[in-house]
Amino acid sequence: MTTEIDLYDLRGLNCPLPVLKTRKRMAGMRTGARLWIETTDPLAVIDIPAFCQQEGHRLIESAAFDGGHRFLLERGEPVRD
Repeated sequence: MTTEIDLYDLRGLNCPLPVLKTRKRMAGMRTGARLWIETTDPLAVIDIPAFCQQEGHRLIESAAFDGGHRFLLERGEPVRD
């Protein structure tokens, strides 16, 4: 069984847009769903892991590519206030 994972292209956007757009996209996903994001923002290597930790998502994988980074995220349980 193969699960398709969407790719969210955030290349060309700078901080804080990659995190803000990722937050909005993941809010509409079910718990356990995965999303690849690609960004050329150099601060993403700090911001995306911090976002995952703060929001309860899981950073499954990260990899550099020419000019940017790719991250595989897994939607965590919704955070309750």
